[in-house]
Amino acid sequence: MTTLHSQEQQQRQRPTSVGELRELMGVPLGPTDWFEVTQQRVDAFAEITEDRQWIHVDPQRAAVSDLGTTIAHGLLTLSLGPKFLEDLIAFDGFAHSLNYGYEKVRFPAPLPVGSRLRMHATVTAVDDVLGGANMTAALTFEREGSEKPVCVAAAVARFVEHSA
Repeated sequence: MTTLHSQEQQQRQRPTSVGELRELMGVPLGPTDWFEVTQQRVDAFAEITEDRQWIHVDPQRAAVSDLGTTIAHGLLTLSLGPKFLEDLIAFDGFAHSLNYGYEKVRFPAPLPVGSRLRMHATVTAVDDVLGGANMTAALTFEREGSEKPVCVAAAVARFVEHSA
């Protein structure tokens, strides 16, 4: 397995087999680089999902709410999981990989627009399936300056090794 290093990332793992995925079990990965949460991104997400609730897209109304500002959709945060996980683990050593689903997702705290977000991950399981393996990873999304995570999730991805 190759470990990649850059100025922005602590280390990026590059497993090329199910066995190497198993070696990552329990290893803390991350954090990723910070990601800026802008109103433009939140508005674009609202348009594509048609979830235009005012707390996400109306800065004037949100300014007088208990939160004091617009907040990102929880699902926008969750949708960044694959991008962040790819920042931590390069999966190009496999024939293919895909998102298989989520087993548990929670949004313990809001993510105000203007915040910076990053993610930590830990591989918690690698289970053999016909033709490959399912990897489960515990994802924790944190907002800069906040003790409480904005999202925690158990993500499942499917991996298929190259044919021998």
